[in-house]
Amino acid sequence: MSDETNAPNDDAGVAAEETPSLDLIVNVTSPSACERHVTVTVSRADIDRYFDDAFSELVPTASVPGFRVGRAPRKLVEGRFKKEVSDQVKGNLLMDCLEKIGEDKHFAAISEPEIDLEAVEIPETGPMTFEFDIEVRPEFEMPKWKGLSITRPTREFTDEDVAEQLENMLTRYAQLVPTKEAAKTGDYVTLNVKTTLDGKLVEQEEEVVARIRPTLSFTDTTLEGFDKLMDGAKAGDKKTAKVELSEGAPNEELAGKTLDVEFEVLEVKVLKLPELDEDFLQELGNFENEDALRDAIRQNLERQLEYRQQQKSREQITSLLVESADWELPPGLLKRQSARELERATMELRRSGFGEAEIRARENQLRQNSSANTATALKEHFILERIAEEEDIDAAEGDYEQEIFLMAMQSGESPRRVRAQLEKRGLMDVLRNQIVERKVLELVQNEAKFEDEPYTPEKNEVEAIHMAAGGPGDMPEASEKEKAAEEAEAADE
Repeated sequence: MSDETNAPNDDAGVAAEETPSLDLIVNVTSPSACERHVTVTVSRADIDRYFDDAFSELVPTASVPGFRVGRAPRKLVEGRFKKEVSDQVKGNLLMDCLEKIGEDKHFAAISEPEIDLEAVEIPETGPMTFEFDIEVRPEFEMPKWKGLSITRPTREFTDEDVAEQLENMLTRYAQLVPTKEAAKTGDYVTLNVKTTLDGKLVEQEEEVVARIRPTLSFTDTTLEGFDKLMDGAKAGDKKTAKVELSEGAPNEELAGKTLDVEFEVLEVKVLKLPELDEDFLQELGNFENEDALRDAIRQNLERQLEYRQQQKSREQITSLLVESADWELPPGLLKRQSARELERATMELRRSGFGEAEIRARENQLRQNSSANTATALKEHFILERIAEEEDIDAAEGDYEQEIFLMAMQSGESPRRVRAQLEKRGLMDVLRNQIVERKVLELVQNEAKFEDEPYTPEKNEVEAIHMAAGGPGDMPEASEKEKAAEEAEAADE
């Protein structure tokens, strides 16, 4: 009986303590599909309530000359601390207004609001008005994603496939031995690389080590026929070619221009592959014998095929889904997101078992077409995120552990170290997006109609170097960031 009597009183007490909701007038305009300009008007009643709460909290602890602490008249405290309390009230009001706007779901923000705090003032009388710009997820009609027709690459890997992959893997552990023989495809050359425009030096790098392959990839351009250019080269030779910088080159002044590139050959080296003895098998991964290593390589090939299947499906799915996604994306958003897209693509390749040479080549390809690649990836992300929300798909802790384990297995580092590096570089949200998007694509694939097609593994014919032929401009040095993260992690250990 007493419980029933007390319950209404408790509820009434809780209700009395609840903070009144802000009375806001929110006006939103759309300069573009992904941009919103927001004007917010806060009522005078709310402003006065915030001031009253602030001074009520301050008075009991206020120190005013001539009065004991907490004994000064409220009017005197209000006059003496008006400036400090005004700044506090302004900050609290702005924070609470933004929180309420988010709760009311006027838009789905994808960045922090840009507010000029100095321009925001609380008037002596009347309401307060402030404005801000924010980037948002665009509003669009969801395309039909169930029942899509998709081709899927398939392959039964042969012993020859495994043998070729084994040789590629052993090159990572091979010694580079100098030779006086003329260079040929597959050999390595140490080069001084110099680029010029109209005879003026643009960029140069010394002692660049590159494997001779058909294509040499810079971060801002590619040189086709690198193998033919270097065929027969010896130490002391100089070879010249021309390259056209990509439109997305970090040095924007030279984007699209053709440069002369000179390679001075310092040394030619050949690979000396390691012996597959017991010690080396243990070093590779505690393999009992060569057959166990070959089984692991076959599994890795199957993981790479799975990646190709996902990429092929993703390309087809997203091309169909984004057909009607004709909204423009702000240049600032594309520029900021390009680095995140590069990180996402790199993590996806690493967890799928690709080597560093292939990853570097893909990174350079993404950098060269940064704006277009990022625009497509963002549109894909917006659509896949909508499907994830509608189907209640998210990343669980077990998903993170699996992704990190796969990346650690490929890099040879411990999962704990890989996770620490991701956290220090602020990439856990990128990993989350990767997990969620993969789950959504799997859902779309489950609803799709598949037609299998033969898959031929791609040969790695691209050698990537971390050099911008046109100069670095404002390109983020990914390798330096990674090095710093690794050094910080090593220091912690």
